Amino acid sequence: MYYYNVNGATLVSLVPLEGFGPQTEPANSWRMFAAVPGDPVLGRGSFRVSHPGQLLAGHGLEALDASRLPSFDDGPTSAVVNGEVIPLELDETVRQAIDDGRLTAVNTARPGWEETIHRSFRSGKQRVNILAIGDVGSTLLTGLKLLGGDTISSIGICDLSDQITARWEFEMGQISLPWQYDVFPEVEVVSPDDLFDCDMFVFVASKGIPPVGSQVKDVRMAQFEANAGIVKHYARMAREKQFKGLWCAVSDPVDPLAKTAYLESNKDENGVFDGKGLRPEQVQGFGLGVMNARAAYFAKRDPKLASFLSEGRSFGPHGTGLFIANSIANYDEELSQELTHLTVTANLKMREIGFKPYVAPALSSGALSLLLTLRGEWHCGSVFLDGVYMGVKNRYTPAGVETELLPHIPDPLFTHIQEAAEHLKSII
Repeated sequence: MYYYNVNGATLVSLVPLEGFGPQTEPANSWRMFAAVPGDPVLGRGSFRVSHPGQLLAGHGLEALDASRLPSFDDGPTSAVVNGEVIPLELDETVRQAIDDGRLTAVNTARPGWEETIHRSFRSGKQRVNILAIGDVGSTLLTGLKLLGGDTISSIGICDLSDQITARWEFEMGQISLPWQYDVFPEVEVVSPDDLFDCDMFVFVASKGIPPVGSQVKDVRMAQFEANAGIVKHYARMAREKQFKGLWCAVSDPVDPLAKTAYLESNKDENGVFDGKGLRPEQVQGFGLGVMNARAAYFAKRDPKLASFLSEGRSFGPHGTGLFIANSIANYDEELSQELTHLTVTANLKMREIGFKPYVAPALSSGALSLLLTLRGEWHCGSVFLDGVYMGVKNRYTPAGVETELLPHIPDPLFTHIQEAAEHLKSII
């Protein structure tokens, strides 16, 4: 292993690095950083390392499956650096840092990667700002107001309509427990100029939603073009404001819009990617939460699907490409296909009843998932992986975003996950 001091922080590498000064001894500090190679645009920016193999293959889908990751214990591993074969060995210091959950992988090919080293983990109550207070936004707001007192300091709301924000500030201000008037976070109206004066920005703006009864089959993708234009505007605003918090995409289609936010924020005035905007781990899509909850709804009502409740997982986007696994340990392709179909078409059933399916998404994907994120707990959301925003079980930790590492993903299920990624790549 090769150790370097980068402005007081310890950076470790499997191969010698040029331009980092002389090698040093590992510093006696809580957090350690590992330099990993990666694409400057489509590679992950940084992430918590939970398996040694992620130092060699942490950007792709195999990062989710321990059985598909390279091993340092299966024989000699080497790399060619400047024409020289370098043996790749993992010392006990790095192994211990991984076990302790304090090793952060950093993609040193990405512009501005050094900033990651000096970024501290946010703790305490945080400020949340919400853009657009329509059906979804107002329901999400209500959930955060009632459930977020432990982790949210205050909530800012912004909308094109001053009448709408005035209404919801007035309504939220009158929700209180008797004689305990500071239990719930305060809600206030914010101007567009102040939208990014927060720790968490929640994008719920949308237009062009097909009405109930329309013949549009893929409602989410019908919204992409219109909503992508809105995302671009606010992504560039986040760049201008040098936003350091978490950008949360809740509007449909969640996963392509998350990638749009990331890419557009990193383009200069000529449309050239320069890496000066949002880091990939600074953006997350929130659409998988309700799909997971819908799968649980059906699993509760059919004994043959009940394994999902204790052993199942959800992967992929909020819509086409989603796949529900009935179980990881006892995977059944037929049951998984059935549960996936029920989950993907659940929103259409609500439309058949005659209503827009927005309450469960606003709460399961929105308020509840956002609160789990702020608390650093496991939740369903889309993180940057394999060049797309892929829905997986994940959490934010002091060492960075961590994706769940399963001991083994069955081959048929892993194929479905790969297909989901390819579908998302075809969109943007």
